[in-house]
Amino acid sequence: MSNDSRTQSLVFGLPWPELNDGIFYNDVVPHSDSGLTLVEFYSRKYKHSAPLQGWLQRIQNGQISVDGRVVKDPNAILSVDSVLVYHRLPWKEPDVPHLLEVLYEDDDLIALNKPSSLQVLPGGLFQQRTVLTQLCWSVKKQNPPLKSQESHPVPVHRLGRGTSGILLCAKTKVAKTRLAAYFADGTSLVGAHSNRKAELGGTRKISKIYRALVTGLLGEDKVVIDQPIGTVRYPGVAKGLYVASPSGKPALSKVEVLERDGKQNCTLVQVEIESGRPHQIRIHLSFIGHPLLGDPLYIAGGQPRCFDSEIVDESYAEDGGYHKPTNPVPGDCGYYLHAHRLVLSHPTTNEMIHITAPLPSVLRTSYEANSSPESMSVSSVK
Repeated sequence: MSNDSRTQSLVFGLPWPELNDGIFYNDVVPHSDSGLTLVEFYSRKYKHSAPLQGWLQRIQNGQISVDGRVVKDPNAILSVDSVLVYHRLPWKEPDVPHLLEVLYEDDDLIALNKPSSLQVLPGGLFQQRTVLTQLCWSVKKQNPPLKSQESHPVPVHRLGRGTSGILLCAKTKVAKTRLAAYFADGTSLVGAHSNRKAELGGTRKISKIYRALVTGLLGEDKVVIDQPIGTVRYPGVAKGLYVASPSGKPALSKVEVLERDGKQNCTLVQVEIESGRPHQIRIHLSFIGHPLLGDPLYIAGGQPRCFDSEIVDESYAEDGGYHKPTNPVPGDCGYYLHAHRLVLSHPTTNEMIHITAPLPSVLRTSYEANSSPESMSVSSVK
């Protein structure tokens, strides 16, 4: 069943408030940290959040409480089992879209057309302006409180902030568990000894096809990329940056050329991913020498444009945290990548569901740009 036959056009979303609500971070002092000063505790455990001087500022601003009492003395000695609460003050998050288009919906799942620049889950500067927030607001608006608790609208996979297109979300706990398993199973099939099994598709219950615009002219019409993906230390990315790495985890992308543009020196491609590594398409296409057009981060070889990983800026912003990195980070936008089609076995009925997200104009072939929507299903290689 296609999304056209199940869901009429529906758009939802509430405008973002000027400021978010801030965040409260809770800690309990373990025995190993008993005797540390307040500033020692935070500057050691959360050194990725702020430098020492930044934590001193936060403490002196009264943003940290110990056992329910605000403490402004950075040299206060901590006792085991004391409860610490740090309040990150409200801030204005960067401007992003707030409207979401529903592509498909039933009692178990909902598929959204995520706009580029909107983050899926809270993280970094975006704690409120996310897809998850709009889903929660929508449920609270439509349902009474008791029924809202039963609904469980959560994304079951991620799309990069700059990526647009199909985002699959679960509305029940059962659907969440089964859909998450679909994505995990697809990734687990990709390995040194299981590529053949993945190609046969015997056990895959979900298929994801993307459109992308890359730099340069691909020589071959079809390319299979199986470069592993791992992490390296990188400023501004606390858990490490994903890059092409021989010691990384297996990943598989199948690339097909749809159209070449010699004048603009770029190629429109279709990519089917059989694993779900973070930023996989961006890394794989850059690895073969064709980064996504406009990608501020990845360059040929699947590596970052800047690699000054040992440089640490100890200055701090108004809220005490580090300044926004000047080097590119994964959340930066500017590239052209769209989750175009998704086929899955329904998590409760096993019915095959076909979902399509309309293509941005820049990702259409010449034929599609001059054709009606009904005739845009097939494109030839040029």
